[in-house]
This record gives sequence, C-alpha cells and structure tokens, in this order.
Amino acid sequence: MQKVRYRRELTDFLRFVWRPRPGPRLPGRHARNGVFEDFLPALSVWRILQWALLLWAINLFIFGPMAVGAAQAGGAEHRLNIHSLPWLQALIWAPIVEELTFRFCLRRVGALWWFVPLMAGILISGPGFASGALVVVALLLVWAPTWSARHRPAGAPTPRLAGVCSLSWVQRLRVRRFYPWLFHASALAFAAVHLYNFNLNQMPLSLMPLLVLPQWITGLVLGWIRVRRGIGASMLLHAVFNAGPLLVVLLILSYAPDLAG
Repeated sequence: MQKVRYRRELTDFLRFVWRPRPGPRLPGRHARNGVFEDFLPALSVWRILQWALLLWAINLFIFGPMAVGAAQAGGAEHRLNIHSLPWLQALIWAPIVEELTFRFCLRRVGALWWFVPLMAGILISGPGFASGALVVVALLLVWAPTWSARHRPAGAPTPRLAGVCSLSWVQRLRVRRFYPWLFHASALAFAAVHLYNFNLNQMPLSLMPLLVLPQWITGLVLGWIRVRRGIGASMLLHAVFNAGPLLVVLLILSYAPDLAG
C-alpha cells in the first residue's frame, strides 16, 4: 500500500477546501468492493491521531477562545453536564449518525434525495432502538447492490438500485459544477446543528456563528477525509476528536475537582 506523508495530506486538504471535488481518492485504496472499503479506514490510527491533534490545537488556541468569548458576550450557556458525560452518544452515536447525515452523500450524491432526509430524521429523533434500526435499514439499501454483485454470473453488469445511488453521465457533470456548494453547505449545516448544544437565551443572531466555529473547521476536515479516505475514516476521526475533550473533563473531575467548580 502506498503511503502518503502527512504534509502532503495537509496540502491536499487546503487545496480541496479551496476547490472541492468528488474525487479521486488518495493512494492506498483499491477499486474492488468499493462500498465495503468505504467503511474501512484506509489510513493508520496514528494518522487519525495526527489530524485529531491538529484539530484540538486549532480549536484550543484559535476557534475555542472565540467561541467562549461569543458565549460570554451573548449570554449563551453550554448544555453539557460535566457530572454526566455522554460517552456513548459522543463516541458511537454522533460519529455514525452525523457522518452519515452530513457527509456520506459527498461521495454518493445519487442517494442525496432520500438518504439525507432519512438520516436527518434519525438525527433529530435521537438515540434509540427505532432510530438505530432505521440506520441499519438505510445502510442495507446502500450495500444491497454490492451484495447482489457477488452472486451475479461472470461477465454480467454490476447491478444497481435504480434511483438510489446511481447517476447518469449528464447528472455527474452537473454534480461537479455544484459540488463546492454541496461540500461547504454540509460543513455549515454540521456546525449549525451544534447550536443545540447551547442554551442561547437572548443571544444576538450575529454572534451565533462564532459559537460553532470549532465544529465548522472540524466539519471541513471530516468532509475532506470522507471524500479522500472513506466514511469509515471520518467516523473514526469524529469519535477520536470527541473523545479528547471528554477525557480532559474526566481527568479534571478525577484529579482536580476544584477546577471543575
């Protein structure tokens, strides 16, 4: 497997954000079993940690203070209860459901019209048995063509679910034209959803975007890594990124409870 240096990935990310496009993948992936490989991270755990460290540093020293200043100026309060940390929601539910909602269709635009509304409904309903079952159903619909292909006769064309994920050639050309709007809209929507993490009180509308600057830059990185490496890689980075702040809070509660007060 050909490895890509982190510096090259960082350069590719900056170029991608300036001019988003739906492909190609970075080296290290194969064309076979594309659906399955999409959910298998095509990079090392260390590379995931490198991106998480970069995001933590940017948010700690740049966007985090801006968000805190906006919250103090506007009177917003974070909903997080530090004495009841949402580990399962932060490490499992959010990385899976939010990545599927906001970034899965960045590579499978043909499913945009039905997959995003379905996942948005699941996201709004919150964790639960019924919503979890709907996630499984949505993924089964996406994987169905690949499973069918394993049993097709040799030489037969790869089957597709008509209208579910496939695009005509003309539609693909159109997608390339509006793709930058799609990519940046997904990052902005991802950030906007996180306004729910705050009790906004009487905060002015002009200050609200500052509250979610950390989520916006994180959404850009997650979107890039989803397109370049796969949805599994973005889910893993999302989980690792969420684990950092929760671990810091846990350590403070355990060894310096006075700071928590």
